[in-house]
Amino acid sequence: MAETRQTESKTRTAWIIAKSLAVIGVALSLFQLYTAGLVAMTAMRHRSVFLTCILVMAFLIKPLYKGARKDRFNGALVVDLILATAAIAVGAYIFIDLQGIFERQGDWSRWDFAVGIALVVLVLEATRRVIGYNLMIIAGAALLFGYFGPYMPELVVHKGYSIERIATTLSLTTEGIFGLPLGVASTFVFIFILFGAFLDKTGAGKFFIDLSYSITGRFSGGPAKTAVIASGFMGSVAGSAVANVVATGSFTIPMMKKIGYRKHVAAAVEAAASTGGQLMPPIMGAGAFLMAEFTQTPYLEIIKIAFIPAVLYFFSVILFVHFEAQKQGIWGLSKEELPRLGETVKNGIHFIIPVAILVTVLILNYSPMMAGFIAILAVYFTAMVRRQSRISFRTLLNTLEQGAHNAVMVAVACAAAGIIVGMVNLTGTGLRFSSLIVSLSQGIPLLALLLVALTSLLLGMGLPVTASYIVLIILAGPGLMDLGIPLLTAHMIVFWYSQDANVTPPVALESFAASGIAGSSPMKTAFTSWKLAKGIYIIPIIMAYHPLLLNGTSSEVFLTIVLSTLAIIAFVVCLERYFLTALGWPETILQGAAAIMMIWAGRTINYAGIGLFLVLVIFQIFKRKKTSGNRKF
Repeated sequence: MAETRQTESKTRTAWIIAKSLAVIGVALSLFQLYTAGLVAMTAMRHRSVFLTCILVMAFLIKPLYKGARKDRFNGALVVDLILATAAIAVGAYIFIDLQGIFERQGDWSRWDFAVGIALVVLVLEATRRVIGYNLMIIAGAALLFGYFGPYMPELVVHKGYSIERIATTLSLTTEGIFGLPLGVASTFVFIFILFGAFLDKTGAGKFFIDLSYSITGRFSGGPAKTAVIASGFMGSVAGSAVANVVATGSFTIPMMKKIGYRKHVAAAVEAAASTGGQLMPPIMGAGAFLMAEFTQTPYLEIIKIAFIPAVLYFFSVILFVHFEAQKQGIWGLSKEELPRLGETVKNGIHFIIPVAILVTVLILNYSPMMAGFIAILAVYFTAMVRRQSRISFRTLLNTLEQGAHNAVMVAVACAAAGIIVGMVNLTGTGLRFSSLIVSLSQGIPLLALLLVALTSLLLGMGLPVTASYIVLIILAGPGLMDLGIPLLTAHMIVFWYSQDANVTPPVALESFAASGIAGSSPMKTAFTSWKLAKGIYIIPIIMAYHPLLLNGTSSEVFLTIVLSTLAIIAFVVCLERYFLTALGWPETILQGAAAIMMIWAGRTINYAGIGLFLVLVIFQIFKRKKTSGNRKF
């Protein structure tokens, strides 16, 4: 009898938690749809509601420690409930008393201080549970850096800030936890994650996967290459990197996972490809329009010179994708193993309608949130047209719940990233690094470029891409031009480097957004996308040493394109340690040397680099014949 009562208690506890999560998930999804398409809300109020729901779900889904039971009432569950209650109390305080909080800026009350401390602790604990210790430790180190400023090394020393200043800045303003990263997560990232859930439940996702699979499945890593190209086209008209991830990733990431790409690799491919969207004409984001104003160059000229470097970037990502497929043995399938194209189109052709609507709304310059809202409605009503794709009311509720649960990981990662962003801004570390670029470079262009890349990464933690470009070109642009880099080239280099924070840990919004769709680890995704997006670092160096790539005669541009293409191949081969077969360390080092020689100024060195590269290719051909026989390249 006692065992029966105990079993009933476990079942009841698990049922209550499951139902609570379902209610919160459905309510959050409906709230997000309401604010995306119907009524806008003040940023702090909207983000406080969003983060409160995310934190509550995080504490109820993830256990206090490994092995803690969620199906019985015990000490660990009591802690979970206390933390969830605290999250609700903090969120309610900010939502209800927001006007008072604004009026008390700089003259905080004891309650403000307590709420600030509580929210920082709650975010760190949720990060530990959902993401792991790595990001939590980085965020904690940022807090210590802000407090112990006077004791830091001279290069990064600052006056230091009190616990009250740190806690209230991070928790009660939009300069920290409620800043840009969480703002991105709570708006179009969530909407497009929810869009992905609707694609999954209605069968639209399966249609696009089967369609892509039937077209590209015969090629090595085909759907991933399709994803890169699709992201390029979408980004060229969307002009927003994160919007590109969530719009195209809803289709491409499931495709890649299905053919064998690991979750974090599939997400990283999408993030790296979408980064190129802001580099690809004709839109290129707001920064390109500013570049035209700063340099007094017609925008059409900016588009013309930006096109070839953007194509080279996408070429580098496709190379990474191809070599990853080769290494993982993701080969093309036979015709018999693939879905039939005609049958696939017949069964799912109606799902083209919501995609066409989504693309049209984005091209018409509606916000990504509105585009996602309309796309969700379109895919739902389109699915109801045909019997085989129709979903019941219960399935609709499950879809809303699933979308919210899928967003927990990326939202928590962005909240933790907000702590890092807040401390970079508060201490002024990013700006200080900018002012040191010229003095530290010692007149060496390559060293200056590397320092600009580092500074852009630090600025990117605290500023949007466009703002990062503006600050960096003002501070570092004159220094680059003093080193002999032409005006337009210097601006293009800074514009490229300002994109790197999208995919570079610890604050990598695109990677976090893609990981939310893929269900992968945000930090693992960020590090992988950082590797795949190496073209964003390499191509600006090519621009600096070969400015004719941007603006030269036809023959000069052609020769520079050939050199750049071969250099990128050599760089990717070096980083992947794979070409036709795996590379040993001597080959890897020589490939890196060949890449550098092809980039370096001086035609003699360039031609020597080409010769070394061709010798290594011939060696790989012979090595492949001996080791693995003839495989489809």
